Amino acid sequence: MKKIRLPEIKNNGSIAFFAIAVVLFWLKTYAAYQVEFTLGIDNNLQKFLLFINPLSSALFFFGLALLFKKRMKLVIIITNFILSFLLYANIAYYRFFSDFITVPVLMSTKTNAGQLGDSALSLMSPFDFLYFLDFFILIALSFTLFKKVTVENRKSFKVVLLFAVTVFLFNLGLAEKDRPQLLSRSFDRNYLVKYLGAYNFTIYDVIQNIKSSGQRALADSSDITDVENYRKANFAAPNPEYFGKAKGMNVIYIAMESLQSFAIDYKMPDGQEVTPFLNSLVHGNEAFYFENFFHQTGQGKTSDAEFLMENGLYPMAQGAVFVNKAQNTYHAMPAILKGNGYYSASFHGNYKTFWNRNVMYKALGYDQFFDAEYYNMTEENTKNYGLKDKPFFTESMPLLKSLPQPFYTKFLTLSNHFPFEMDPEDTEFPAGDTGDKVVDQYFQAAHYMDEAIEQFFNDLKASGLYDNTVIVMYGDHYGISENHNEAMAKVLGVEEITPTLNTGLQRVPLLIHVPGVNGGIQQQYGGQADVRSTILHLLGIDTKDYLELGSDLLSKDHRNWALFRNGDFVSPEIVQVKGKCYSNVTGEILEGTEACKEIADKAATELQMSDEIVYKDLLRFYQPAGYTPIDPNDFEYLAPKVKKGVIESNAVKGTEATNETESTDGTEGTGETQTETETEGINETESANE
Repeated sequence: MKKIRLPEIKNNGSIAFFAIAVVLFWLKTYAAYQVEFTLGIDNNLQKFLLFINPLSSALFFFGLALLFKKRMKLVIIITNFILSFLLYANIAYYRFFSDFITVPVLMSTKTNAGQLGDSALSLMSPFDFLYFLDFFILIALSFTLFKKVTVENRKSFKVVLLFAVTVFLFNLGLAEKDRPQLLSRSFDRNYLVKYLGAYNFTIYDVIQNIKSSGQRALADSSDITDVENYRKANFAAPNPEYFGKAKGMNVIYIAMESLQSFAIDYKMPDGQEVTPFLNSLVHGNEAFYFENFFHQTGQGKTSDAEFLMENGLYPMAQGAVFVNKAQNTYHAMPAILKGNGYYSASFHGNYKTFWNRNVMYKALGYDQFFDAEYYNMTEENTKNYGLKDKPFFTESMPLLKSLPQPFYTKFLTLSNHFPFEMDPEDTEFPAGDTGDKVVDQYFQAAHYMDEAIEQFFNDLKASGLYDNTVIVMYGDHYGISENHNEAMAKVLGVEEITPTLNTGLQRVPLLIHVPGVNGGIQQQYGGQADVRSTILHLLGIDTKDYLELGSDLLSKDHRNWALFRNGDFVSPEIVQVKGKCYSNVTGEILEGTEACKEIADKAATELQMSDEIVYKDLLRFYQPAGYTPIDPNDFEYLAPKVKKGVIESNAVKGTEATNETESTDGTEGTGETQTETETEGINETESANE
């Protein structure tokens, strides 16, 4: 029997192989755009741009292979794999964050990637191998039909390059026609991908990051003048009714992981409340509840929320401030309160390197950081990202009680984290019935967190701390992304999640308990950047000399809107979503009107001011009146002597003596009780963590 031999393509084979690679990759990318991304295609021109924008990238990157005569096929195959991996990484990232990967996000993976296993796996599908199918097709073709193909003439590269540039310029010209100043204005990344494509966006992002890295070096003290003038013109003076009502009191922040406001007062089909304890606070008078409060986070999510709440500035458009700008000078809450006699500490049932906190907290002025080393981390009491909330609060209480008063502290919860999986023994609360696993599990995880917070409140009351402590509880960011809107429509009892409803889902709870002050439900609109001035004014500290962009939520001068990192905003009457203006009353789009322009311009200016401060590190040139500068090098987060939950930490031990007599290097919280043995143990522990 004769062997069947496939014909080999020799003449013009290199161009044929190249063309097949380009077409397969082009169509695959276009299919991914349609299936995986919600890019908001509004007209036929945008449909056309979405179709052609992968072509210029494919022509350019695969065209480089034509420079290699004998290894052209290998270079194309390797290029295909790299680009396919980039596409798939964006797909997986978008499935949760509804956003695209940027260079700073990639930089942050070195601190976070090791703990993302379960979350990453939950974003994958068995059908995802199809995004690498063309890679295997090219390998098969290279060993069969195109086995002996080589590049005969390198002039073909010049032709392909010229064609790629022509297609790109044509693409860019049409994009600029539909969306003027696309590359020069701070648009949502969805816009850049919609108009230019995922690969061209990556190139744009690299260029932008190179430019931003040089901004600090070129900055000087004159750059801060515009920010000072803007701050003075937009300062919301403290409300005399509340200013100083909490003077000298302790402060506790509780970051409620992924908690969105729709969960408040929500009842399951059997009538059970998802957050019964928080509901009791909302409808009582022990706390202020801000029902129109929005998260303003970017890609840094939880760390962005921390940055917003403690600095009154906005996060970066790409990446996380905690990772990329940890060496900057800040005038953060811990540092401000340190000058007013406060001791500060953060509590987190995860390791200190996550989100680069061990570095950033020093820049913020935290005296101590109680991370996973201080807790009894076992297989039974950890889940997903770290310690479960109930043991976290239980084991934190002895540490909290050991702190000198007044203290400023922050507790970062973890249990209500994507993908919201719970161990059966931790909850008897029913899951949802939408058919979407992520959404259905969310209710169980949120209920567990609610129980943990109630337990913490009871412990605070039993310890005697409750009556002298301001407690700030806030949702840090959304938990359920736009990719689950079909299920969320069922949750909300609507046909579909419209743009204005989706904006409404960015509400997160904010509750502020102030002993001796009646609270109640507050209807004003605001965001996380507004919290710092609100709390400082309650503590009797005027913020008029601080360069922040928030607006005291209790001030009579408070602006009644909140902006988002992409430049959109929300107010009681109007909402801007992806550059389009809607009525917040009817949900209808407002065509041919300037209704949104005034607030949109203010939002753009405010984001620009914040970016100036962060990217140029402008606070190094400015010192507010009455502020005592800190040196991050003065802080050393000491590990415990024994890794158990109920311990007395080295950092807190001897703080009374330390407060009376500072150590010679100015470090507070270490004291003179630290022995040589303790120091060696700390170094060993920290090395192991690194």
